[in-house]
Amino acid sequence: MNKKEFSKKIKIGLVQINNSFSGASYFPYTSGLLQAYIQEHARFSECYEFLPFIYSRIPVEEGVNQLLSANIVGFSTYVWNFRLSLEIARKLKEQNSEILIVFGGPQVPDKAEDFLSQFPFIDVVCHGEGEQVFCAIVENYPSKDWGSIPSISYLDDDGIFINHPKAPRIKDLDVIPSPYINGLFEALMLENPNNEWLSLWETNRGCPFSCTFCDWGSATASKVYRFELERLLAEIDWFADKKVEFVFCCDANFGILSRDTQIAQYAADIKSRIGYPQALSVQNTKNATDRAYETQRILNASGLSKGVDLALQSIDENTLESVKRANISIETYEILQQRFTNDGVATFTDIILGLPGETYESYVEGVSKLIENGQHNRIQFNNLSILPNAEMGDPKYQQKYGMVTVPSEIINIHGLRGNPKDDVAEVQELVIATRDMPKEDWVKTRVFSWMIALLHFDKLLQIPLILIHQVCGISFRQLTELFMEKDINGNTISEIGAFFTDKAEDIQNGGFEFCNSPEWLDIWWPADEYMFIELCREHKLDVFYQEAGELLNLFLDSQFIDFPTDLLDQSIMLNRELIKLPFQEEDTDITTSYNIWEFFRSVLVGKPIILDEIECTYRINRAGFSWSSWEKWYREVVWYGNKKGAYLYGNDQIERQYAGHY
Repeated sequence: MNKKEFSKKIKIGLVQINNSFSGASYFPYTSGLLQAYIQEHARFSECYEFLPFIYSRIPVEEGVNQLLSANIVGFSTYVWNFRLSLEIARKLKEQNSEILIVFGGPQVPDKAEDFLSQFPFIDVVCHGEGEQVFCAIVENYPSKDWGSIPSISYLDDDGIFINHPKAPRIKDLDVIPSPYINGLFEALMLENPNNEWLSLWETNRGCPFSCTFCDWGSATASKVYRFELERLLAEIDWFADKKVEFVFCCDANFGILSRDTQIAQYAADIKSRIGYPQALSVQNTKNATDRAYETQRILNASGLSKGVDLALQSIDENTLESVKRANISIETYEILQQRFTNDGVATFTDIILGLPGETYESYVEGVSKLIENGQHNRIQFNNLSILPNAEMGDPKYQQKYGMVTVPSEIINIHGLRGNPKDDVAEVQELVIATRDMPKEDWVKTRVFSWMIALLHFDKLLQIPLILIHQVCGISFRQLTELFMEKDINGNTISEIGAFFTDKAEDIQNGGFEFCNSPEWLDIWWPADEYMFIELCREHKLDVFYQEAGELLNLFLDSQFIDFPTDLLDQSIMLNRELIKLPFQEEDTDITTSYNIWEFFRSVLVGKPIILDEIECTYRINRAGFSWSSWEKWYREVVWYGNKKGAYLYGNDQIERQYAGHY
């Protein structure tokens, strides 16, 4: 190519559609990287003109109109924007067949022949890292000669499928200019002065693990390459200067490199001086116990982290072998859990429901063990979704493990109900059964997850359950399954079980993952939170606690366990009075015959004391934390308190949360 081939500037449109969360939008980081690389490295870079970024969900026609003047349009696609991107590209091609449509991102399959045949309006697809590949496509646009460009697939003029081998990964990542430092988002911010902006951020690329449910490792192979430290610190300065509240670190394993503690400390120091960023969300490294601990300690102490996420996914050895996580030490997580608990640092655990090899038995035993090991804040029970370039996306893998999937519309936890403005629904492939977890077992497992979330993590019965476990040795599995039995003598508890069962079966039939009520902020609630709201809003709490007391008493008697009736009654009564509710503006005093609160709190911090029969009076501070409407309570207690399960008085550090983020 030479400059004479340019009769006029080539216009490039870049589309990276992200969801907006609670009125906040992500900078189009990937698009920014592509533009920055072309402006820095392309031959005759002055011959290219970039259209304004498309960065959020908009009506299809609006997207088409913004891109009609382009010569080349690049789409960065993933499961949350794939269908809208397709529809914009399809209609764009209909109106101007000369536009070159290029698709990249994790949603583009590595084996793309069927993909290109299914979507003939897509001219070229990119595999893997896109900066150098898309730049080469742009440079060769005048000749339309793609023959020398690696990491692409296309159909030639005769409809023959062409696939070029992948290029080596970029080792020196600093050849890619920073779109933040280079000011590529300045115009976007000026054009949208009322937007709150969130940032995506990389400190390295690569993942040494090969979990079959994840496309991270499969996309980047094993070697971890890093951006230079000077650049990263400058980007943190930029976030602070622009008052970016929330930064999501895209690294697969933050803490895997020794310098990560230095990065965390720099971010903490900047926040201390300037106040921004207010949160830095990272995915922990899987095995480096000491470094993971120190990194998270720094983030938590500074308030950048609202708690430590321990992404276990499963603790069953057979399951971990099936999903290729056997090289990730469960002992590491247990040590971290105990260290953070002892230090008073909140932790949360991720578990995936329905992984290959997992049975109902292994799943519920694993959950029970996690709680016994000290996880009392929150376990997030995630449904398993298939990603196209993950090993689990291979039909042969799915056949091997008897995986059954169903299309399910993607909705965001705590996101607003209602069709997006573009009216194009995004869809995921949800796993709703496997060979080891048949459909009926999947339903039972899903019900168990919601039930233990409601009783333990939503704090509805956490105090008596912990007392019974600690004093009598009854497992949390047994106590939870007690509330799932079909012949329970209690209408309210039976209704809860029936609601959870119906919802699980609805998901298996392609229904929504979450529950909505137009009267309750009109957002999507997890089923356990939905039931928590109903019990409180419909004034069913007292009936629930009466039934729960009778159920637990009958169970203990049937097991010939001598558990003092007054201890059970008083622990239930204290739990009931500690539930945060609106319109409660006066403090109240509760007297018990045992040191229940002190014992309960000692278990939460991993340092159990002796349960003594001694009169104790507790003052519950309601005046200092009151909510004047149900709407404020829905938002500030149930939603914002979700992550920490901050539903009891005494857990008052509640901060705003973004929809769609856990």
